[in-house]
Amino acid sequence: MDKIKLILGDAVEKLKTLDDSSVDLIVADPPYNLGKDYIDTNDKMPFSTYHEFTRAWIKEANRVLKKGGTIYVFMGMRLISYLFEIMEQEENLNFISWITWHYTQGVGKKKGWSSRHDDILMFTKGKKYTFNLDAIRIPQKYYRSINNMRGANPGNVWDFSHIHYSQSNRASQHPTQKPEGVIERMILASSNENDVVLDPFSGSGTTMRVVQQLNRRGIGIEIEPQYIEETKQRLSEPFLGFDSIDERVLRIPNDLNNRSIRDEYLRNHINWFLNNHMDRLEDVLEDFIIKYSKKFNADEMALVEDIAQKNDIKLPSGKKPLEIRE
Repeated sequence: MDKIKLILGDAVEKLKTLDDSSVDLIVADPPYNLGKDYIDTNDKMPFSTYHEFTRAWIKEANRVLKKGGTIYVFMGMRLISYLFEIMEQEENLNFISWITWHYTQGVGKKKGWSSRHDDILMFTKGKKYTFNLDAIRIPQKYYRSINNMRGANPGNVWDFSHIHYSQSNRASQHPTQKPEGVIERMILASSNENDVVLDPFSGSGTTMRVVQQLNRRGIGIEIEPQYIEETKQRLSEPFLGFDSIDERVLRIPNDLNNRSIRDEYLRNHINWFLNNHMDRLEDVLEDFIIKYSKKFNADEMALVEDIAQKNDIKLPSGKKPLEIRE
């Protein structure tokens, strides 16, 4: 908790208390103005009121963001075009990417198409900014010596599951809790250790939990006292791995036919992709065994068994390879 500051109050007013150019990264999940209830507040405003609210908090966010800093903003499809205009035309921020967060669960419509994505805008303050590609790569599908085996850019369509109400870290009364894996990718890509990460709508505390585990400093602003207390509790709990992952991270590349390269890759895969997801190591070992066990010699089998034993994993047998969405 030493590196994390939680501030109770209205986002716009509390942003005004922060110093100019004091924040390296902003991750913001403002209300979408859909009439959702957040304990004692409701996000249903007249359009003009909501537009001015958005203009006000974006202005303050831009003020506190350092030159070269990055801001990510979640927004629903109805209002994202207005948000884009404010950020680009009024605040002169530098547009980088329009990210689509795709999920498979959600409310089913009887008429019209059911919504299965949220949008995220990524802007920077200036054209020189932090982007740690190596920290957020995904494994290649096929091994080729000319490819970067550290992995590929994951692109701007992200597949992460919703946080289900049955999950242990689900906030008791928060309707729009975001997955830790989504926030992890943003923070790894757009900040460095000990950088300051601001979440002006801290809510269930997801950003602060990820900040805590990735060794950043965090500022979370939240208007609901209960969410502040739940965040404190969340930050005090033991860390067993983030609650969501891009399933492509689990795949072992095909065509790793050279044993020495294959063994080196397995060790690297664990270090590159599973630092915060060791609870999924069993899936990776399973895929590795299914794809390559027929090529194993005694040393390679011993390597796999040693990794499994050290992580209390029972090796699988007779299963099909992991089905990973492309």
